[in-house]
Amino acid sequence: MRLFAAVLPPRAALDELAAAVRPLRDDRLTWTGEPGWHFTLAFMGEVRDELLPDLHARLARAAARTAPFALRLHGVGHFGDRALWIGAAGDLDAVRLLAERADAAARRAGVPMEQHRRYSAHLTLGRAREGVRLRPYLDALADFEGSPWQVGTLSLVCSNLPVSGIPGERPRYETVGAWPLEG
Repeated sequence: MRLFAAVLPPRAALDELAAAVRPLRDDRLTWTGEPGWHFTLAFMGEVRDELLPDLHARLARAAARTAPFALRLHGVGHFGDRALWIGAAGDLDAVRLLAERADAAARRAGVPMEQHRRYSAHLTLGRAREGVRLRPYLDALADFEGSPWQVGTLSLVCSNLPVSGIPGERPRYETVGAWPLEG
């Protein structure tokens, strides 16, 4: 299974973002589908089935040690000239701590993780085709400010990559585990 730990924004937060992004959607960017909007905390890649029980137990402990915290969609940015994203505001220290705990849980469960780097909360909106400038999108979303919500769950999500070869097909995401933040 191709897995990642994530914070999944509530429907109301996603609706606010969708309303802000809707007028910008065009074919110059490959837009992520709204069902795939999430904050990845720790990308695990392919995880062997025999590791899943320990991974679930360790993620449950990570969630139990983390208190619920406030977050909101806020700010816009980009990675190079390729990816457009929306950031977060609120208790960023708490979301970074949860990301570190999810990463550590995966490592301790035997999941080979990429090199650790400082977590930066972002939700990917789209990827630019070669030669497309992101500045107009950045300017249009510069004032976007989502409503705050309480993060109360650590989710484990399975990413099912497209296999049909149909142009425009997107990955499908399925939550395969969820644990309440209890701290």
